Amino acid sequence: MVYTDPPFTTALSVMSKQAEIEDIVGWHAHVYFDADSVDRARALCEQAALRFPELKMGRVHEKPVGPHPDWSCQLAFRAELFAQVIPWLTLNRGGLTVFIHPITGFDLIDHRDRAIWMGSVRPLKLSALPETSTVYDL
Repeated sequence: MVYTDPPFTTALSVMSKQAEIEDIVGWHAHVYFDADSVDRARALCEQAALRFPELKMGRVHEKPVGPHPDWSCQLAFRAELFAQVIPWLTLNRGGLTVFIHPITGFDLIDHRDRAIWMGSVRPLKLSALPETSTVYDL
């Protein structure tokens, strides 16, 4: 499934309307790690990709990328998989920090206001995010 930009609207108008569950087309779970935990993070992400074939594992970035302050690996999945993926990550993250956000078409709001954290909350570089989304392949 490929997600494209919603019709133009501002973040202010988005926050002023009632959000609906159907607005969420997918989720990103970013597994954070460092040099000491890179092997553990890679193993976790690979296990997730094997367990959930429809989940897409991104690159294992050994540097901060985009708004992420730490090294990370992205797990992308459709909204329908949330009830399986998130409990599995909860039980198997092994102390790694996981940053989870919905994909609604509004990157800034999704990362800043709608995030879920497992582990330590980390400061995101929000200036790296556009208000609306680019295309996401879920």
